[in-house]
Amino acid sequence: MFLLEQDLAELVAWRRELHRRPELSGQEKETAQAVQALLRATGADKVIAELGGHGVAGIYDGRTPGPTIMLRAELDGLPIHETSAIPHRSEVPGKAHLCGHDGHMTILAAVARDLGRTRPRCGRAVLLFQPAEENGSGAASVLADEKFQHVQPDFVFSLHNLPGLVLGEVAIAEGLVNCASRGMQIALFGRTTHASNPELGVSPQAAMVRLLNEIPALGQGGELASEFSMVTVTHARLGEPAFGISPGHAELWLTLRTLTDAKMESIRLQAENLVRRVALDERLKVEIAYRDVFAHCMNAPEAVIHLKRALDDEGIAHSARGLPLRGSEDFGLFNRQAKSAMFFVGAGVDHAGLHAPDYDFPDELIEVGSRVFIRALRNLLG
Repeated sequence: MFLLEQDLAELVAWRRELHRRPELSGQEKETAQAVQALLRATGADKVIAELGGHGVAGIYDGRTPGPTIMLRAELDGLPIHETSAIPHRSEVPGKAHLCGHDGHMTILAAVARDLGRTRPRCGRAVLLFQPAEENGSGAASVLADEKFQHVQPDFVFSLHNLPGLVLGEVAIAEGLVNCASRGMQIALFGRTTHASNPELGVSPQAAMVRLLNEIPALGQGGELASEFSMVTVTHARLGEPAFGISPGHAELWLTLRTLTDAKMESIRLQAENLVRRVALDERLKVEIAYRDVFAHCMNAPEAVIHLKRALDDEGIAHSARGLPLRGSEDFGLFNRQAKSAMFFVGAGVDHAGLHAPDYDFPDELIEVGSRVFIRALRNLLG
C-alpha cells in the first residue's frame, strides 16, 4: 500500500472535480492547469507545459543517472451529453468524461504524490498528461513537439479501464492490443433543382443508397485475425431539410477499422475505389477526407515483462483474455520512440460501456492502477 487513506479520499475528490468540468480534444486548457498545479504541489523537479498542445509532463529526477520511464494518461473528454444522476456529473452540456480519462489522470496524480515523497534511486520518472487522445492527434503532436526531446523515454507505460472485465483484474498481452481505425468523410456533389422537376438536377440520392448498401460490406467484422476489417456508418445527410428542393449534395461518414495498419491501407483503397466508381456512375463530383486517424497499438514484449512483474509483485490477477480490442488508441505511436505497453484494468462485468452516456470511472481503480505503476517504477528505478 503506497497511498494513505487520506490520499485516496483527496484523489477521489480531485477526480470527481475533473469529471464535472470536461474539455474536448485540443481544448483542455483548464484541465492542464489543474494538472500543473498538482504536479508542482508534489515538488516535481520540472513541469513542461503546452506539450503537443495542452499536454503536461512532470519530471521527477533520481539521485543517479539511469533510464527514463514515462507513464501516460489522457486529458480530454467526449462530445456526449451525460445522462447519469451521480452528484459529480458533468456540468458542461454536451461534454463528459465518458471514457475514464479523469480516472486515468487521477492514477498518475497518485503516482505523483508517491514520487513527491520518495524520489527514484536512479534515472527519471516522467508523468505525461497527453491531450487529444479521442481524435487521434494527441500522441503525434506530443512526439512532434521539440520540447519532447527533453524527455526521450526508454520505456512508456499506460493503462485503460475496461468495462466487461472483472473489477480490478487486468488484461495484458504482447503484440497487437488495439485496432487501427480512421474516419472517412465522403462528400457528393450534384446539382439542386426544384422538387417538382427532379429530372433537371443531379441528385446524389441513388449514390447514397448504393454506398449505404455496398460500402459496409467491404468489412463485416468477425474474428480479430490479421485480415479483420469493419466499416461502420456513423453519419449520413442528403440535401437540406426542405420540401421544395431536390438535393444536390450528400455526406456520408464512415469508420474504417482493421487489426493492422497494413490491412487499413488495403481497405482504404477499396473504399475509395468504390466511392469514385459510384460517383462516376451517378454523374457526381466527390471529395474524400480523413479524420481521427489511429495506427494499430502494439505492446513491446520487454515492456510487457516489466508490467507483468509489477502485477505479480502486487498480487493482481492478469491474463490476455479479451485482447486484442476492437477499439483504437493513439498510444501505439509511442512504441516508435521507446519500448511501450498498455494494460487494461477491469471496470466491472456489468459496468456501463466506454462512451456510454451513463458511464463513470470506478474510483476503486485509482488504487489498483497506481499500485502497478509505482511498483513498476520502483522495480526499474529503485
